[in-house]
Amino acid sequence: MSSTASAEPPPPTTPPLLTHTELISTITTFLKTANPATSTLNVVLSPYLPHLTPDVFHSILSSSALHRHPSALLSFFNWAQSAAPLTPLPLPPLLSILSSLISHHKFADAKALLQSQIVSEHPRHHLHRHLLHPSRPLRPPSATLLNTCIFAYCRSGWPHLAAQLFKKMKRLKLRPNLHTLNTLLDSLVKKDLSSRSTHFCKELFDDAVKLGVLPSVVTFNILINGYCSEYKFNDAIQLLKKMELDFRVKPDNASYNTVLDALSKKGRLQDMRDLLLEMKGNGLFPNRRTYNILVYGYCKMGWLKDATQIVELMSRDNLLPDVWTYNTLINGLCSSKKIDEAFRLRDEMEGLKLMPDVITYNTLINVCFEEKNSPMALKLVDEMKEKGVRPNEVTHNIMIKWYCKEGQMKEASEMVAKMEEAGFSPDCVTYNTLISGFCKSGDLAEAFKMMNWMSGKGLKMDTVTLNTALHNLCRERKLQDAYELLSAANKRGYIVDEVSYGTLIVGYFKEENAERAMQVWDEMKEKGILPSTITYNSVIGGLCKVGKTKLAIEKLNELLENGLVPDETTYNTIIHGYCWEGNVEQAFQFHNNMVENKSFKPDMYTCNILLRGLCKEGMLEKAIKLFNTWIEKGKSLDAVTYNTLIAALCKGGRLDDALDLVPQMEEKKLGPDSYTLNAIVGALNDAGKIEEAQELLREMSERYKVVVFPKQGDDEQKVVCGEASVEADSSSIAYSEQIDELCAEGRYKDAMSIVLEQNEKGVTLNKFSYISLMNGLIKRRKRILKPDS
Repeated sequence: MSSTASAEPPPPTTPPLLTHTELISTITTFLKTANPATSTLNVVLSPYLPHLTPDVFHSILSSSALHRHPSALLSFFNWAQSAAPLTPLPLPPLLSILSSLISHHKFADAKALLQSQIVSEHPRHHLHRHLLHPSRPLRPPSATLLNTCIFAYCRSGWPHLAAQLFKKMKRLKLRPNLHTLNTLLDSLVKKDLSSRSTHFCKELFDDAVKLGVLPSVVTFNILINGYCSEYKFNDAIQLLKKMELDFRVKPDNASYNTVLDALSKKGRLQDMRDLLLEMKGNGLFPNRRTYNILVYGYCKMGWLKDATQIVELMSRDNLLPDVWTYNTLINGLCSSKKIDEAFRLRDEMEGLKLMPDVITYNTLINVCFEEKNSPMALKLVDEMKEKGVRPNEVTHNIMIKWYCKEGQMKEASEMVAKMEEAGFSPDCVTYNTLISGFCKSGDLAEAFKMMNWMSGKGLKMDTVTLNTALHNLCRERKLQDAYELLSAANKRGYIVDEVSYGTLIVGYFKEENAERAMQVWDEMKEKGILPSTITYNSVIGGLCKVGKTKLAIEKLNELLENGLVPDETTYNTIIHGYCWEGNVEQAFQFHNNMVENKSFKPDMYTCNILLRGLCKEGMLEKAIKLFNTWIEKGKSLDAVTYNTLIAALCKGGRLDDALDLVPQMEEKKLGPDSYTLNAIVGALNDAGKIEEAQELLREMSERYKVVVFPKQGDDEQKVVCGEASVEADSSSIAYSEQIDELCAEGRYKDAMSIVLEQNEKGVTLNKFSYISLMNGLIKRRKRILKPDS
């Protein structure tokens, strides 16, 4: 034997006839006296390994003689795990080790052991059952063990099981510690979008307070974050006040920043200003995070000048803008289509030694794709790689989104494969983008397949998936099915937002069912879901279309009262509503009032709406005056502007004036297009100048390379429709009906079997069957069960 080996405790020889009891006693004595490390154990205990059965291991771990030697117990357990995995452990040895570790305050080791046990036990969870319902001869769990287990279940990803243990402590009147409460609340809030339940978190909070737990600012910040995640801003703001009044816990910057951040994302600038004043009144001063939130809020509303002023204010307070600040400003500029300025700001960053990161590049890549400048977008992808900025899953998702928007679904699917090759797993955003893309391209079979894959990969369908399904149903005019899906969504664990309701409201307005649309609107508000400016715009637009502009104005006032800021779409929609009703003078009056109040900056769409309104009402001179005013002011015009006026001039018999506008269009590279020529040729035909019409048609068709389409009669349209329609074969109809019946009965698994079988046979199902199946995948999600109280 070498000198090194002789320095170790001499390994006991293994007698050939060592009994079970003697073996346990020998190893226990060695562990108790030597208190060895795992490496030493390997040398000493290796000769015993052939005789160490699971029963022997468990007996040693359960030995009361080793209770006062937690390090030795843990070393032996780790050595045994490396030799022959023991987890999940039976309860007696597990509880014995935990008792030893906890009594010697080795909580980190106890939590690590518990997490290993919890994962290996899944899905049976024997330990959890014992903790809830202990049975002899095992001892009931102590308060310390329950606290430690709650932490471990939260960290292992099962906060609902932890909550049941918390309720057990309540029944036993055992006080949890503050760290346990905060860990549990944080896990419930952050688990995922579907499992957030601020009502339940508040219930647990109240239980803890009754048991004598004194909440900290961290506790309240977790609850505030939960309320903000569910857009319950009033509850969050009330809690800010209550924490100081009822518990004498002062809110900190994080408390206010959490609410400010949530308000900024919903464009509630007035509420942000009020809260900022309250924050300052409480002696708290904005930090960099606060300023960045304000910059984001202003950028989101397109108020870039105000956002820039906030950045200047930051600098005066000795808080230099960081990469996050610049990224927010760049995003704001890109949203306002000020792309050159966005690139200039990117260059400014580099000059300040603030290196653009993956978010900077993703923002610029995205806007280049949106502006149809794909070569520049792809150049940026190459540039970021050259500068050592690695594309992430967002980069790939942006490219997938662009392919989907272009209807290039094959390329989008290929990009998913490239994403996986780059080491990124497609996430909910990826699949939701593909689902939406396939739905828009009419390929519902592929959309359904994506939803099925998403479910199969363990990705939970979220609010975006739900909203995609709702949009699909509304587009197919299956509004009752959409409403039923929306009604069941909360029970299925989805967070229903203003987009969910807004989708259905728009659907009802499209069907000219304003009464039902407003019922859904009222239902949304009753549930405490706050409409955004976009949701208000949908309602205002719907009301204007059905001739209820007066009611639309009431909604505009309501929008302002709720602290939201109207945008150009809001004002343009109301102007369009007045014009739609033939009340052009009222449209101009509203326009002038809003401009005087400096709350509205008219754009090209405003001009087109007013111009069309004047032309529609035969006010041609006023239309020409408006057109010339816009030209003189150097405002942007598009082909719609010119075509509207050209059509009106042709209708008014002023063909020469109409023809004078054509060279202007050409000079500005706006046309003429088929609509322009149709208007002019139609006017000549109506005037009986057939030969001139044909000559002009020939000349302009050759010169401008456009085609004039004659109007089709009813018979022609019927023929076209008849040729386009393809009669489904009888087997496809039969299987589609069978699938619809199974879905109606909730038998989605059986329906799925038929789909897979028919797909293999090449039988095409109708699109409504796929819609039923997609809804089924959403409805199949299990309800979020509330832990037993």
